Amino acid sequence: MIYLRTDLQTVGDAVLQQALADLPDWRREQALRFRHRQGQMECAFSYLLLCEGLQKEYGLTVQPRFQIGEHGKPALLEYPHIHFNISHCRAGIAVALSDDPVGIDIECIGRMNESLARHVLNEREYEQVTAAPDSDQEFTKIWTQKEAVAKLTGQGISDNLKQLLSIYNNVDLKTEIHPEHGFVLSIARPRNLSSTTKEMNPV
Repeated sequence: MIYLRTDLQTVGDAVLQQALADLPDWRREQALRFRHRQGQMECAFSYLLLCEGLQKEYGLTVQPRFQIGEHGKPALLEYPHIHFNISHCRAGIAVALSDDPVGIDIECIGRMNESLARHVLNEREYEQVTAAPDSDQEFTKIWTQKEAVAKLTGQGISDNLKQLLSIYNNVDLKTEIHPEHGFVLSIARPRNLSSTTKEMNPV
């Protein structure tokens, strides 16, 4: 299950302060380490969106604690059978919940950088991007797919970026393009599993 929040640009200071107050101490400390308001919002609201999803899907009402894997992938300390992944950008927050491993990535659609594209795309992907009607959107789509796969495996971004989607070809990838909000979202799961997206109401 995927939960989305796309109203970050309209959040007022009072709502942000209440969100920070609603966090457990350790997460609030993480949020307040960000000097900029945007970072604080993404940190705070991503955790609260996870909590909403856990309550709706699993009936959990306690605020979860994380344990972090070797390559930075978080897991629920008290509920290791529940898999989740979080991603956020200026345009939105995405939380994936599943009974199986899952990876998710959300990115704002931005101008394609030629040197970055050459670094992360193989030749086929590069041709696909440059031939697309909207190369910025197409690049963002492939980038989110690679990030989602890397987060699914728990290995993080590696030196095999160009061939990442070929190496992990037993992964089910779903990509959603939201031009109205200016972002692309990809979710990666073990093959033969499905997902549903829910957009949560603003707090």
